[in-house]
Amino acid sequence: MRLVLASLLLSGLLFAQDASITPEPAVSHSTFSIPAGTKIPLTLKQGISTKAVREGDAVYAETAFPFVLDSHMLVPAGTYVQGRIVHVQRGGHIKGRAEVLMHFTTLIYPSGYTVTLPGAIDNLPGADKTTMKDSEGTIRQDSQTGEKIGTVATAAGTGAVIGGLSRGVKGAGIGAGVGGAVGTAIALLSRGNDVRLEAGSSVEMVIQREVPLDSARITGLVK
Repeated sequence: MRLVLASLLLSGLLFAQDASITPEPAVSHSTFSIPAGTKIPLTLKQGISTKAVREGDAVYAETAFPFVLDSHMLVPAGTYVQGRIVHVQRGGHIKGRAEVLMHFTTLIYPSGYTVTLPGAIDNLPGADKTTMKDSEGTIRQDSQTGEKIGTVATAAGTGAVIGGLSRGVKGAGIGAGVGGAVGTAIALLSRGNDVRLEAGSSVEMVIQREVPLDSARITGLVK
């Protein structure tokens, strides 16, 4: 009888001890994604010019506005964005416009969380004398054909005036020819304008493939 009572007492003590232990809550790490095709406005942190940059050079920018999806702030404003120059070409003397292609490769959150991504330039709001060449994000300088024709015409006209003042009507014709030749030479020897994006320029990045995110590592994520 005493053995039975001792067994019951021991069992009760063990049960009470187990009941007093509060299980630790499971840690849940929600996963979100930035969908492919998402467009995020950026601000360049340094100037980019086809005269100075080389393929492989780094590109630095930061997000200008937060990206929110279904009430979740997936990319806060001020998130750093890093990329690199993939292709650069200066304007030619006779033909060929200046162009530059850059790809964005990394998001760096204020918390230090780093995410790899495939991003490209989709738009250049307010950029002057530049256009998007293709879907890869190549930026190309506008054509200068009209400007070069104007250079030749101006030089020819100036030559005609000088020739006319010095040698009469016949001299005017010769002067125009010489002026035109000089204008042509200037137009051919000078390069086309470079693509220039100043520090602080606004560009729009498009996410080319879905990018998964770990919400636990994004400071300030709205849940």
